[in-house]
Parts: sequence; C-alpha cells; structure tokens
Amino acid sequence: MAEDLELIKMDTESSMNKAINHLESELVKIRAGKASPSMLDGLTAEYYGSPTPINQVANVTVLDARTISVQPWEKNMLQPIERAITMANIGINPQNDGTMIRLFLPPLTEERRKELVKKCNGEGEHAKVAVRNIRRDSIEHIKKLQKDGLSEDAAKDAEDDIQNTTNKFIALVEKHLAAKEKEIMAV
Repeated sequence: MAEDLELIKMDTESSMNKAINHLESELVKIRAGKASPSMLDGLTAEYYGSPTPINQVANVTVLDARTISVQPWEKNMLQPIERAITMANIGINPQNDGTMIRLFLPPLTEERRKELVKKCNGEGEHAKVAVRNIRRDSIEHIKKLQKDGLSEDAAKDAEDDIQNTTNKFIALVEKHLAAKEKEIMAV
C-alpha cells in the first residue's frame, strides 16, 4: 500500500509538471513586444502537400528587437509561408521581398497589452484547472486504496500531501503569470 501511495504522489507531481510546462510553452507564444522565433512555433506551411512547421522549411531569425526574418530554403516556399503567417492571425503582416519574409512587430498599445494580459490569465486558468483535475484524480485513487484496506490516517496524510503539492503548483502558475504580465506591461 505504501508503494502505491508513493506512486500516486510521483504521478501527481509529474502530471502537474507537465501542466506547468504546457503553460510555459503557451506563454512563450504570447507576444510581449519583443521579437522571438518561438512566436512562429506551431505555424505550418504546405510543403509538397503536407503541413510542415515553418522552422523546418525556413531559417527563422531575429534581426532586431522588433523584426523577425524568415528565409525559406527553397524559393518556392515564400508564398505558402507568407500565407500561413497571414492565416495564423498573430497580428503581424508579412513583408515579402522575393528572397525572404520580414515580420515587423508593431509597438503594443495599452489596450493590446491589456488584451494580452487577459489572454495570459486565461492560459493560467487552464493550467490551474488542469492541476486541480490532477489533484481530484489522485485523491480518487487514494480513496480506492482506502476501500481496499489502506488505513484512514495514511489516506488522510496522502491527501494532505497531494493538496500541498497542488498548492505549490498553483503558486507556480501565479508566479509565471505575474512574470509574463510584468514583461507585457513594460513599455
């Protein structure tokens, strides 16, 4: 029974770490006024009939704080990449000069900054819900073990451990959100 409890605790922490990693990857995609190649992560362009990530068909680099350049390895990929960036609706218009695509990030307005903070908070809320769902599943596992003969004290201690882990991860989500909000609101 004790090994089962340890396994549940380890699974809980591992799953909660995955939720935090997902939050981090989503927050990176939210533009905070600075150019970053990761802004194009998740965008795919048609490459010989199959959707392919842009960073696998082109060289994506940051020229300066507000400019990203996308240089395809094949010239015929300029149009599909440009179309993919336009269709992604990330608030940036691609500038095609025949050899490369440049993305100029406009400075963020106060209103746009507030929208981005709201978007971050939405992502944070998804992460918190995920963490709480993991907690619920773990506690259900503990209750099943209790029905199978685990002592009430051991079950209560395990539930307290799970709750403490949950509190730690919720605080981590809050910390990530505060850092991202500070980054976005910095002019």
